[in-house]
Amino acid sequence: MKGSTCAVLGAAIGLPVKQTQKSKVILIRNEDVLDDSSKINQEILGQMIDDAVAALFGKNSGQDAFKSIIKPGETVGIKTNVWTYLPTPAEVENVLKERVMGCGVEEAKIGIDDHGVRRNEIFKSATSLINVRPLRTHYLSGVSGTMKNLIMFSDSQSKWHPNSCADLGLLVNEPMVKDKVRLHVLVALTPQFHGRGPHHFSRRYVWKYNGLIVGTDPVAVDSTGLRLIMAKRREVLGRAKELPPVPKHVQIADVKHGLGNSDPDNIDLVKLGWKDDIMI
Repeated sequence: MKGSTCAVLGAAIGLPVKQTQKSKVILIRNEDVLDDSSKINQEILGQMIDDAVAALFGKNSGQDAFKSIIKPGETVGIKTNVWTYLPTPAEVENVLKERVMGCGVEEAKIGIDDHGVRRNEIFKSATSLINVRPLRTHYLSGVSGTMKNLIMFSDSQSKWHPNSCADLGLLVNEPMVKDKVRLHVLVALTPQFHGRGPHHFSRRYVWKYNGLIVGTDPVAVDSTGLRLIMAKRREVLGRAKELPPVPKHVQIADVKHGLGNSDPDNIDLVKLGWKDDIMI
């Protein structure tokens, strides 16, 4: 897959590919994090998150890594996602909350919210944010990733919809978000690789990938997630349908807005854990 994502997107939206400093992204998987019924083992999940952030920030432990981005006394918002069919798992929220408390943050100063973030007093006063959501396709933007997860911080969601949600990357500049997001976590435990409308969901279009994609550059995280979606679509639906409805916002966030790296050649992708059928 290396390099092909930008070639496909470049042809689709007519943007050149720029060169810049690399972004580090961690892809971690564990064969045992889900049981036969897809129930999450929270202990294994917690170790995956710890190993991922330790590798991302070059620390000896996950808690040391969290302490490097979250300081005692802060107010921290965990921006989750509550889409009915594929929400951010409670186990992921629980682990992130535990790690934030381990940094010396009072439980009363930690908020977990999605649709209500603009009215939530913790998010209004938050000094740091963690952005976490599951990976799936989307009928307008092509892919729902970490950038799109910030849309609830805007006073209008519909204004981001024109032109296949081309400018979603600019959500990082919303007043409640700007310079506050310390970590982006794209949950790829059971990603959705295909959909047929705004709220379409079918178990036939999800699979047990048992992974997490973690980084500080949302463009690089989402680009990595998109490569995974494209690989699965090519495998199941065929090469002609490898690209979901054009996810142009990923490359536009990079090339037009300069918000991060979308080109795999500019992403230092570190793969940890279970390697079978890793696809990327």
